[in-house]
Amino acid sequence: MLTDATWTRIEPLLPSTKPQRGGRWRDHRQVIEAIAWKYRTGSPWRELPAEYGPWQTAYDRFARWAADGTWQRLLEAVQAEADASGKLDWLVAVDSTMVRVHQHGANTSRSTPPGGSDGADEARQNRRTTRSAAPAAG
Repeated sequence: MLTDATWTRIEPLLPSTKPQRGGRWRDHRQVIEAIAWKYRTGSPWRELPAEYGPWQTAYDRFARWAADGTWQRLLEAVQAEADASGKLDWLVAVDSTMVRVHQHGANTSRSTPPGGSDGADEARQNRRTTRSAAPAAG
């Protein structure tokens, strides 16, 4: 997945693989490829193929790098390089498509209107059931 040229570019920007404590770290390239596979396929972390190592390793490294700013530094460095070489187009397009709320989210109660009920009494009345005129199944 990662080309050698891409790896050569981002490797120096990654944290040291020499652990301060504990055992050896799994290879950064393998973990980045695992993270890329997860987001490319949209699969859950637990479905990561065995060739990428344990899913927990990929998830932990992803979360750690998000928290310490590693991903942000990688993005900024690659953007700066692409912008300096004229390969980055800063054109932004905004889509104004409307998205409707799911039917279960459309009826949530909001604040109580001034001088009135919050609608809870009416909702309880609407949920009441009446006996059916049909004979009971036996």
